[in-house]
Amino acid sequence: MPSQTAQLLHDLTEIQTAFVSPPRRLRKAHVIRDDAEAIAVAVRVANDLARGASERDAKRLLPFDEIETVSDTGLFAITVPREYGGAGVKAGTLAEVIAILSAADGSIGQIPQNHFFMLEGIREQGTPEQKAYFFDRILSGERIGNALSERNSKTARDHETKIEQINASYLVNGEKFYSTGVLFAHWIAVVGNNDLGESKLALLPPDTEGVTVIDDWTGFGQRVTGSGSSTFKNVCVDPFAVFDFGKLFDEPGPMGPHAQIMHVAIQAGLARGALAEVKSFVNKHSRPWKDSGLARAAEEPYVISGIGELEIRVAESDALLARAGAFVDAAIDKPNAETVAEASIAVAEAKALSTEAALHVSSKLIEYAGSRGTLAAHNLDRFWRNARTHSVHDPVRWKYRAIGDYYLNGIKPPRHGAI
Repeated sequence: MPSQTAQLLHDLTEIQTAFVSPPRRLRKAHVIRDDAEAIAVAVRVANDLARGASERDAKRLLPFDEIETVSDTGLFAITVPREYGGAGVKAGTLAEVIAILSAADGSIGQIPQNHFFMLEGIREQGTPEQKAYFFDRILSGERIGNALSERNSKTARDHETKIEQINASYLVNGEKFYSTGVLFAHWIAVVGNNDLGESKLALLPPDTEGVTVIDDWTGFGQRVTGSGSSTFKNVCVDPFAVFDFGKLFDEPGPMGPHAQIMHVAIQAGLARGALAEVKSFVNKHSRPWKDSGLARAAEEPYVISGIGELEIRVAESDALLARAGAFVDAAIDKPNAETVAEASIAVAEAKALSTEAALHVSSKLIEYAGSRGTLAAHNLDRFWRNARTHSVHDPVRWKYRAIGDYYLNGIKPPRHGAI
């Protein structure tokens, strides 16, 4: 008697008579089996990514080869549930993987965030057949990029893009201003509304007729995330590749805090990277202040105490990231109004602290490096630019308000991907 998963994979041959399956990624990815392996692989990959991170940022060299390498290791598939052949790692493990990658290269660390956000949406809202198909594609090394936010909508969470059912298919029309990771993706996740105002999510290959992806991202930070524009003109999508995006937030569920903890991880990783850089630079290049009478900047008492303060900031950030992971995992195991609110607040606390840590440590990096630390050759400002650019996805001031309202007035935070 075949297993349920095997039966679903077998049934896909019938499903694909209606759903035209695009060509697979040319090479097969390694399949990571558990949380410990995911961390070990991330550390190994990060060591390689760190070597070229500064040059990629300075020259805006898009990391096509590097992203393929990350795919080869299986890191893009670590949240695929065990029953579908993946490792099904905990949210805390996923966050740690992203933090490790972000410490090495802030841009590359951000690219998987939207990919895993969409995988969580498939896990929560997909049919068994959809899960079997798309999880199998992800296990082979394929990646999802996002087409979410728009330039002209009232807020970044509103959508003028339309995904409307026309007879037996869906039609996508619209323009997205931010499309992080789409340049490197095998699938574009487009969010739009139908005539009833209901949010839908469509997954489609970038080479689908009517899709245009534009490399026009000019942000001063996160320069190589591939966060350009994308347009969709009368793009036909099979219903098999369409999901009810709005339902992910209608009822209490872990989608919001799961999305946000990855943003926390990016900032936590940037803080770690800046801290490692300042210690290295001070030891190798910085000169002591002339009044100190010391031979090395690393012997200066004010530099020493300053580095101690930065270590504490980063340790606090890491501790709250790990704590938030435990709350998100609890919400995934038993999703209800209380567990989801607790997870959202824990993640908001971690996001506020990690953002401030990343901005503070990356600024102190320049101070302790000294005047030569401002030279373009060293590109030390990339940590601050990346942290500041990423921080404006959702402002920390709203985190403090949600946290205060929860503890003071018992008000649960809103359910969406920004809290």
